[in-house]
Amino acid sequence: MLTCAVRWVATGTATLAAAGVLVSAQAPSGLAPQAGVGQLPSPLPLSNAIRERGSSVTPAYEGWYHDRDGSVRFLVGYFNRNTKQEFDIPAGPDNRIEPGAPDQGQPTHFSAGRQWGVFTVKVPPNLGTNKMTWTIVTNGFTNTVSLHTRAEWIVEPYEDAAQKNTPPVLRFQPDGPSFTGPPAVVAARYMAAVGVPLALTAWVTDEGAKVNVPPPAPGGHTPSNAAPALAIAWSKFRGPGAVTFDAVKPPIDRAHGGQATTMAAFDTPGEYVLRVEATDASGVGGGGFQCCWTNAHVGVTVHN
Repeated sequence: MLTCAVRWVATGTATLAAAGVLVSAQAPSGLAPQAGVGQLPSPLPLSNAIRERGSSVTPAYEGWYHDRDGSVRFLVGYFNRNTKQEFDIPAGPDNRIEPGAPDQGQPTHFSAGRQWGVFTVKVPPNLGTNKMTWTIVTNGFTNTVSLHTRAEWIVEPYEDAAQKNTPPVLRFQPDGPSFTGPPAVVAARYMAAVGVPLALTAWVTDEGAKVNVPPPAPGGHTPSNAAPALAIAWSKFRGPGAVTFDAVKPPIDRAHGGQATTMAAFDTPGEYVLRVEATDASGVGGGGFQCCWTNAHVGVTVHN
C-alpha cells in the first residue's frame, strides 16, 4: 500500500501518511512556534528532517494480513530518520504498544533508515473496529502509529498478485524448517560467548516471479539501478550490548544451496534477538508493496 498525503490538525499535531507510514508527531516540550508571516499551525515542519543525529524514529504500520496458522497479524516496521544515530530503547514508556503489556515483541534496537515489516503483532480476537498503538520516543520527539484492521490496509505478504512472486525461503539448517514472509516465531537459537565470534549460517533460495516477467535487457546486461536478484542482511533486533557483523550482507553461495555465513561478535552477556532479511528482485520492503521479502528472527544467548 502506498499513500502520499499530509494533513494538519488544529492541535498542532502532524499526521503523516507516506509510503505506508501513518504517524502523529509531537514536538519536544518547550519548542516555541516561529514568528512571522506564513507561520505553520505547528512548531514542527511537515516531517522531521533526515539528518545524521537528533531526529526522530517513526513507527510504520505496513498493514494487516491473514497468517498461515489462521491468525490475523499486524505487520509493523519503522523509519529512523537519523543516518548515523541508532537507538536502544527498552520496552516501556518510550517504546510501548497499547493496550496490553508494553512489550509485545517490538524491536528495542533501531537501525538507521526505513526498516520494513520487522515484526508482527497478533490481533486480539476481540479488537473489532478498535485499534492498538505503538509509541516511540527519541530525541524528545514522540511518534505514535495506529494499528487497525480497516479493509483498505489488508496486505498479502506471501504472494504478489501481479507476478505470482513469492518471498525468498530461509533455512538455518540445510534440511531444516523453512521460513518465508513476515516473522512470527524465533526461527533458530544459538549460544555464544562475549568476544568470541559466532558463525551464523543461513540457506536462502528464491523461485522468482512466475508471470508478467520483464524480458532481459538487450545483451543480457542488468540495469545499474536494478534490485539484486537475491540478498540477505543481518542486524540487531534486541539485546543489552553491541553486535558486530563481519559481513552485514554476506555473499550467497548458490552452488551450495544458497549458503551464506557471517560472523557476529557480542560485547555484553545476555539475551539477544537478531534479524535476517532476505530480499529478491522486488527489493527491500517489496518496493513498498509488502511482498516479496522475508524477515526472520534468531535468538542468541551470550555468556561471559
